[in-house]
Amino acid sequence: MMQLSTVLTPMSDVNLTLAAQCGVTGVVGRYPGTNLDDLLQLRDRIESFGMKLIAIEGYLPIERIKVGRDDGTEIAEMKTLLRNMQHVGISYLCYNFMAGTDWVRTRLDEPERGGAKVTAFRLADVEHAMSLTANAKTIDRDPITADELWKNLTGFLRELIPVAEETGVTLCMHPDDPPLEQLLGKARIMNSVENFERLVNLVPSPCNAICFCQGTFATMGVDIPATIRRLGRHIRYIHFRDVRGTPAAFVETFHDNGATDMVAAMKAYHEIGFDGPIRPDHVPQLIGEDDGEPGYTMLGRLFAYGYIRALIQTFFTRDS
Repeated sequence: MMQLSTVLTPMSDVNLTLAAQCGVTGVVGRYPGTNLDDLLQLRDRIESFGMKLIAIEGYLPIERIKVGRDDGTEIAEMKTLLRNMQHVGISYLCYNFMAGTDWVRTRLDEPERGGAKVTAFRLADVEHAMSLTANAKTIDRDPITADELWKNLTGFLRELIPVAEETGVTLCMHPDDPPLEQLLGKARIMNSVENFERLVNLVPSPCNAICFCQGTFATMGVDIPATIRRLGRHIRYIHFRDVRGTPAAFVETFHDNGATDMVAAMKAYHEIGFDGPIRPDHVPQLIGEDDGEPGYTMLGRLFAYGYIRALIQTFFTRDS
């Protein structure tokens, strides 16, 4: 069964309550470190609101792995994380291989419907590029090639996938955002459907899977329903959002006014038998939320919950 899930920023009691009231069943946690007790406490807190800690995503200790500078510390931390996740009962780990940047935008207040604010990217304004992840706020300007990234990714998967198989955790790769060939001198490799097919063949395993960030794949210019069917069983985790534009110039949108046929997308997820977490990703900042984290404020997320839940009920069971 598809599982309506969410990140919460902040993960306050109010936001946890609102998510539960809107029918969310899974909460995505950020990396809490290697202390098992911290993960247990996070699980217990979420469960006290009637939801489940369903995935770990964000702030992972893999930045040195990406650029080939890990001395073994980060890979050891990741193995510990997988074993801790098994102990706590968490099945999905979402990660990316954007070296030195994470997701990048050039504007945080692009006007959307009714004056809501969304993030935007324009390659022509790349000197204003900013990373929107706490552990990569300052963009590392050291160059790296695509060949180096593929080599580092292969080594990462060869180390992690056997542990993932032992622990029952599925690793879900997020695409590069924006999905350019390179950004500020750094190559990007998770930027095409073909490269995701290459990814799952590097170390073939049910645990080597894809986070289908629908907005980023839409930025690539692909047909979203056709791509969902093409990648099929490899899609194990979904970021549900939309954009208008191209990799060189795009803006984010509300879920109901972008370029993608969201109904057709949900129909395709149903056809491939998807049964994992689906969560709204970046959402517009609505009135009164100017102090919130761009893309992760709560009011737009409430709108998204209802929209996604209605689509789920269109194709899946009525009690989703």
